[in-house]
Amino acid sequence: MTRSPLFGTAGLLVSVFVAAGCGQTGQAQAPAAPAAAERPNPLPGITKSMEQLKSEMFHVSAGRRLKPSSWPGNNRVAVALSFDVDNATVPLAQGNLDYEVLSRGEYGAVDGLPRILRMLDRQQVPASFFIPAVSAELHPQMVPSIVEKNVHEIGIHGWIHERLPILNDEKEEQRLLDQSLELLTKQMGKRPVGYRAPSWKLSKFTMGQIQKAGFLYDSIFLERETGYEILMNGKGTGVVELPIERIVDDAPYFGASDGSMPSPEHVLEVFQSEFDVAWDERGLYVLTMHPHIMGHRSRVAVLERLIVHMKKQGGVWFATHENVAKHLKQMLAAGQTN
Repeated sequence: MTRSPLFGTAGLLVSVFVAAGCGQTGQAQAPAAPAAAERPNPLPGITKSMEQLKSEMFHVSAGRRLKPSSWPGNNRVAVALSFDVDNATVPLAQGNLDYEVLSRGEYGAVDGLPRILRMLDRQQVPASFFIPAVSAELHPQMVPSIVEKNVHEIGIHGWIHERLPILNDEKEEQRLLDQSLELLTKQMGKRPVGYRAPSWKLSKFTMGQIQKAGFLYDSIFLERETGYEILMNGKGTGVVELPIERIVDDAPYFGASDGSMPSPEHVLEVFQSEFDVAWDERGLYVLTMHPHIMGHRSRVAVLERLIVHMKKQGGVWFATHENVAKHLKQMLAAGQTN
């Protein structure tokens, strides 16, 4: 095939243009291949100094242990029942609009929480309810139903059950905390004094914001089974920690939203065994539950049996997290630590 004069001229012009643009006079330079994306180091800790590791490990840590020889009323053990009232905030935060999932969460507000409150009323024991602010706003009947008995407590549990380490934004985290405090204070008629992080996950900013907000206590960490003062960068914060633990949490046993153990009896066995040892050790027993998980009929029945067992054992101080924290804060102020 014979090349046309027009094509030849255009080709020549393009060659000259490319050569000039590349700073060359003879041959066009091929475009550079894009640089391969660097893989994140799966083991960054192996290259860090001991000082760096200490700084990361003890940015937030356990301070002075707060374990009284006896609890108010000369009781042997303090029992602090708690409920994380997540409802449907976890899927909503993730943008999951699967209505099977959303309705399962809504069960916590519609049937689960009322059943739990009726049982607590029968047994005349208090509890603490940690509520994402969005849960409270979507179901405004919840907060009045909790506070009307004048025995229970409500604490902060995030805005929409956000994952703070994933958020990883100091200003945005502060905004969500401020919003949560404002909304729950308005609904409750007083400012919450306790904090439990959504999913029990913190960012590097969380503890500083908790301290700055003036919280009496938080219930986030797992270092100990007794109460203690939280340290930040090795210094006391004055914030009392009421530790949690997956062993005494309903979600792992009942498979959160997608499953269940064959019988709640197995869960009762674990919860009761943990209580019995806490009683022997004159310790603190914090039990974490969720109305959309624990609020089902057979499970509330098992929880009631656990409370009856505790009462038969005797020497039990049933208290809100707030009241336990106030008692331990007095110990901290008086220097009565061990």
